[in-house]
Amino acid sequence: MPLYKTLTVNNHAKALIWKIEESFEQLSSGVSLTKGNQQRVNGMKSDLHQRGFMSVRHLLKEVGYTDDDLLYDGYGKPHLKDGKFISITHSFTFSAIIISDTQPVGIDIEMQRDKIIKIAHKFTPIEEYKSIANHDALVSKLTIVWGAKESLYKIYGKKKLHFLEHIYIEDFSFETNVTTGKILYEGQTLEYDIHFLEMEGFTCVCAC
Repeated sequence: MPLYKTLTVNNHAKALIWKIEESFEQLSSGVSLTKGNQQRVNGMKSDLHQRGFMSVRHLLKEVGYTDDDLLYDGYGKPHLKDGKFISITHSFTFSAIIISDTQPVGIDIEMQRDKIIKIAHKFTPIEEYKSIANHDALVSKLTIVWGAKESLYKIYGKKKLHFLEHIYIEDFSFETNVTTGKILYEGQTLEYDIHFLEMEGFTCVCAC
């Protein structure tokens, strides 16, 4: 089964990426779900969503966890029973998790698509990108910024943050694969490291 990549984000956090190539039946083999999660996956209308859900359970197995080790709070944020921190994402044919021993983490995978240019003004000051003349580079950069903000939103874990007003991503070079981000909310400034990876038309972003 295709564990696509393992990333050591820092001394305490590791991310795992799965390329979803199996059928739902193949992914269901060898995986035991809680009653609630079995009902949840049975209720999914999209085969792609079902396969994404099950591939995440295989990623959990890779690091020694089962579906039963995973809990969700009232905001839908995942937690591990042993107290370690986790974040989960899946998009089309990729899924990923990030787990940290010591600190909250976030992860997001996005397909690189032209439509992000049309919605960019909703999540970032678009005038800051006018110097990028190359269309593909613009799509790539905006996708990284969106993924970074989504990762920070997941870390915060409550449905109050506004991407445009409360989350800031420092400008970055594609070559470094890293930047920093801030959550500015209710008088607090919370700073995080951002790591990003581009792969087969997708972008994976981790925050910790």
